[in-house]
Amino acid sequence: MSASVRASYADDTALCKEFLEQYAVRAEGARGRLEKKYAKVLQDISNRAGRKVVVALDDLEEYFGKENSDFVDRIKGNTRRYVTLFSQAVDLALPPPTETRAVDDVFDVLTRQRTDTIEDNQDDGNPGSANSPNQLPKELTRRYEVLIVPSSLEKPMPLREVGAANVGKLVSIKGIVTRITDVKPLISVATYTCDSCGFEIYQQVTGNTYMPVTQCPTQECKTNNTRGSLFSQTRGSKFVKFQELKIQEMSDTVPMGHIPRSLTVHLRGELTRTCGPGDVVVVSGIFLPVPYTGFKAMRAGLTADTFLEATSVEQVKKSYTEQVITTDTRKRVEEFVMQNDAYGRLARSIAPEIYGHEDIKKALLLLLVGGVTRQLPDGMKLRGDIHICLMGDPGVAKSQLLKHVTTVAPRAVYTTGRGSSGVGLTAAVTKDQMSGEMILEGGALVLADMGICCIDEFDKMEEGDRTAIHEVMEQQTVSIAKAGITTTLNARTTVLAAANPRWGRYDTRRSPAENIALPAALLSRFDLMWLILDKSDMEGDTALAQHVLHVHRTSRAPELDFDPLDAPTLRAYIAMSRQFNPSVPKALTDYISAAYAEIRNEEASSEAPHSYTTARTLLSILRLGQALARLRFSEEVAQSDIDEALRLMKMSKISLYNDDRSTTARVDPITAIYSAIRDYAVRTNTLQVDYTKCVELITPKGYSQEQLKACLDEYKGLNVFTVTEDYDVLFGEDDLAAY
Repeated sequence: MSASVRASYADDTALCKEFLEQYAVRAEGARGRLEKKYAKVLQDISNRAGRKVVVALDDLEEYFGKENSDFVDRIKGNTRRYVTLFSQAVDLALPPPTETRAVDDVFDVLTRQRTDTIEDNQDDGNPGSANSPNQLPKELTRRYEVLIVPSSLEKPMPLREVGAANVGKLVSIKGIVTRITDVKPLISVATYTCDSCGFEIYQQVTGNTYMPVTQCPTQECKTNNTRGSLFSQTRGSKFVKFQELKIQEMSDTVPMGHIPRSLTVHLRGELTRTCGPGDVVVVSGIFLPVPYTGFKAMRAGLTADTFLEATSVEQVKKSYTEQVITTDTRKRVEEFVMQNDAYGRLARSIAPEIYGHEDIKKALLLLLVGGVTRQLPDGMKLRGDIHICLMGDPGVAKSQLLKHVTTVAPRAVYTTGRGSSGVGLTAAVTKDQMSGEMILEGGALVLADMGICCIDEFDKMEEGDRTAIHEVMEQQTVSIAKAGITTTLNARTTVLAAANPRWGRYDTRRSPAENIALPAALLSRFDLMWLILDKSDMEGDTALAQHVLHVHRTSRAPELDFDPLDAPTLRAYIAMSRQFNPSVPKALTDYISAAYAEIRNEEASSEAPHSYTTARTLLSILRLGQALARLRFSEEVAQSDIDEALRLMKMSKISLYNDDRSTTARVDPITAIYSAIRDYAVRTNTLQVDYTKCVELITPKGYSQEQLKACLDEYKGLNVFTVTEDYDVLFGEDDLAAY
């Protein structure tokens, strides 16, 4: 601690200058060649090709090592002061420009004029000290900004652990951006002109507020005993870009019974416009206090507000268009496409911990990929987003599938029906704390723009709140007319909803319309309405239990017959597939129209239709086909894609059809036991089935040994097979010939 007290800022400035001039890294592709990293950055700034100097603590630790480790510690603990020292070091180490500029900008002309004026005043015997108000400040002539970023090995701190001990230090925080303001100019150096002596007066602004200078403080006005009035020069002042955002801690880090905390972050200069509402980011910066002003100061007393002055903003999950795909990842994806059944393997890579639901996972994969959004010449837009609703009995892993989709998608918002209101889904009118103006704050659907909005417990929503989703799902906009604000917000969002039937579980004695309990206007907007019934099946229930026990015992999914893609690689695959814009060839138009007409005809002839088919269903078939073509990296939709889209639409209601067949034509136990024994004999090509093997075959299906013996006696009397004294079954060669 004593070493840090005796530290000289002049010596530290010299160390900063030495680091900027001497630090070198090995250049890529050059064997043994060292390249001075920061010297190149300084040359770019001198040539007006760069605007920021990013000083990485990793480079400082590598350059100074253990000998000057206290210097790096001082930078971490007093970051704002060392930003100033690095700026002074850049001024000293800045090389002359190597490229000539064709035309000087306004800033160059003003700087040259001010420098000539100061030199003329010094020639007249009026030397200006470094602290005189008419001395040109360094802040006014700098065309760069210094940003100190933390070590890459340092993990982000939880937001609620940032406290008084971190004031003035460099910290990293991970969270989601909930609100962001417009970019506005923030004054850095105020310039005034005296109407009496003609001098320019400069005032550096370091805080949020400042008191403008009204009287000329120069020596000439004092000597002449004249109080010269100062007039502000907006053109001669320096402004920097400023943006304020609210970052909220992630929901998985909030303790039980607490609400998420938020922190204000200030972005300046080149860091502005680097993120938007709904983005998950890691923000590094200097944690600083700011005193309250005005009436708030009277109520606050000695307490102060805090904010984070950002030095770096890094997005955790970049969008598909911004994602940088490495060569190794691209090679792996291209190899995966060439494999057999790549479509099925991609679907099984989604939530492998969840047993079964392969067709549902295929539908979710198509939801992540999406169709092609068409913009017609007259301005009409045909959406390409695929909406899916999972409706089924409790305990069929609907919520787990939604949660997994939020981890795979680069931009996703998860919310529940009971905890969401219409305003919370669309937009709310709030009062801006900085300007006092009424502003719009986007809800879940607006935050998920160009992403996925997962709504759980969809059936628990109030009917009035649910109507707010209608416009978003088809027009993909949110129209607002509140508090004098009339506007339309973009909500190009894919909706993935999960709901339970009206009576908790699906009642097979009632029609599907009574069970679903959602209005037809909303149902028609979903491309796939997936009904999942939890029906008892001895074999399926046993396999499910084995799968769940394996996951709980080993904390991972059972081994598959291939290596599933992890979430980053799956994101890269989807990003590459979304670069294709497949179209439907003319040869398929008759086939698609005939399939659509057949679906409509089946629904019209059915007494209790399981779906609600409209013209939107035809667009759904096209969107699903386009998504399947994208997965094949193709620019044209094939007939197999349309067939798979139609199959998924049929499979979404297959549980209902199976249930209809089971209620109308239920198989008796005697016939079911005989079928199991016969199928085993045909499958294994054997004529004798032992009694113990017969017991093994029927026990998983829920049949008893008494029912087995009754079956053997009945079919023995019909001379279908022979039964020994030990109840072993003997088939004749002619008995199995037909099978």
